[in-house]
Amino acid sequence: MPIAAAAIRSPVPATNPARQAAFAVLRRVFETGAWTDRALPAEADRLRLDARERGLATQLAYGSVQRRATLDHLVERFAGRPVDALKPAVLAALRLGLFQLAYLDRIPAHAAVDESVELTKAAGSPGGARLVNAVLRRGAREARALVAGLPEASPAQAALRHSHPEWIAELWFDALGPEAARALMAADNEPAEAALRANALRGTDPATLLAELGGTGWTGAEAGAPGLPEALVLDTALDAHGHPAWEHGAFMPQSRAAMAVGRLLAPRPGERVLDLCAAPGGKTTHLAALMDGEGQIVAVERHAGRAAALERTAARMGATGVEVRVGDATQLHAPDEGAFDRVLVDPPCTDLGTLRSRPDARWRKDAAQPVRLAELQSAVLRAGAAALRPGGTLVYSTCTISPAENEGVVAGFLSAQPAFALEDLGVEVPVWKASGMAGTLQTLPHRDGTDGFFIARLRRTG
Repeated sequence: MPIAAAAIRSPVPATNPARQAAFAVLRRVFETGAWTDRALPAEADRLRLDARERGLATQLAYGSVQRRATLDHLVERFAGRPVDALKPAVLAALRLGLFQLAYLDRIPAHAAVDESVELTKAAGSPGGARLVNAVLRRGAREARALVAGLPEASPAQAALRHSHPEWIAELWFDALGPEAARALMAADNEPAEAALRANALRGTDPATLLAELGGTGWTGAEAGAPGLPEALVLDTALDAHGHPAWEHGAFMPQSRAAMAVGRLLAPRPGERVLDLCAAPGGKTTHLAALMDGEGQIVAVERHAGRAAALERTAARMGATGVEVRVGDATQLHAPDEGAFDRVLVDPPCTDLGTLRSRPDARWRKDAAQPVRLAELQSAVLRAGAAALRPGGTLVYSTCTISPAENEGVVAGFLSAQPAFALEDLGVEVPVWKASGMAGTLQTLPHRDGTDGFFIARLRRTG
């Protein structure tokens, strides 16, 4: 039975507005399939949260969604029943309360308990409120120590301790080794870097942007990777879409790893560039800025709605040389064969390198996706390669940490395409280490402080 919006969003005057927002987000995510990073701004705007309250709501909602597996383990232990037997509103209140009790230091236990109880009552479950009260009072005594004592030697244990699906833990144990896999999963539950790309097409540079935003951070060459003069990394999170500078196209929220993709493709003014699977447009508009607005970028996006949004993004960012096409990136049109100087292949992937900024993404994936997506990625790569002129440059990138989608796709392509050669990015970007394939890059959140990206650069030799 559909959940009425009013039931999820009913006001609770006795509770903190940030907790009201987080509670509503949890219910929307797990009851109606909403995305956390979309539901949260909507709830924060609805409740008119100020900057401090918005920050708390973000911490509560993101943390409770990310830590779902561990929190549900606590719920079942303290409540003595499976989570599936609980009413959705009761489960949301328990997750929210236990997250505060187990992971946050500055929130008084009584506030976490009492307000979770009030939220449950307001959701129409007085009996459930009594259960929430009993479980959270026990959680206040036991939750933190229980979490600290969870083992992590095996993939299954690490998955529970760090709240990841077990298949992801197994994938990373195999690909990275146990120590790195555990560190990566721990980092996934921390806030993502607050990185912005200053938009040169609007005459903006990082130092000017930092002054306009009125915050603190580090810019340009200080941003931790060579060749990213447009990068600005803030010391605290920013409500980017709510700032006037966003509307003026002064910046684009973009991780340093994502910025490196455009820099490594290195388009020049006047060239013709193909960007496959281009939406939402962060990399597309970066390429336009690197070309000083001169030349042509053909941006291909399969979904009409996303293509329209990409056109709006290009207009806001001043990227006048972008031509958006609605089409299948695996299907090359005859006039495009060998017609481009540079090609960016940025296909759909499992997004396992961006789990910090997409809290619910880990719960929407399954173990079959890497292999299934690798087939699509290979098809897009072949189409991009066919569009490249002899002597041209192609960059293949994903925002995931998955050998099947990364090294496997590139190795399979090179074995069938003798006219292409892999260039060594390790020499060009020594601060970031190579992946399992020499010459390619794999950034890792726990090691590099940015999103997990795979980047390979190929040159067509004949």
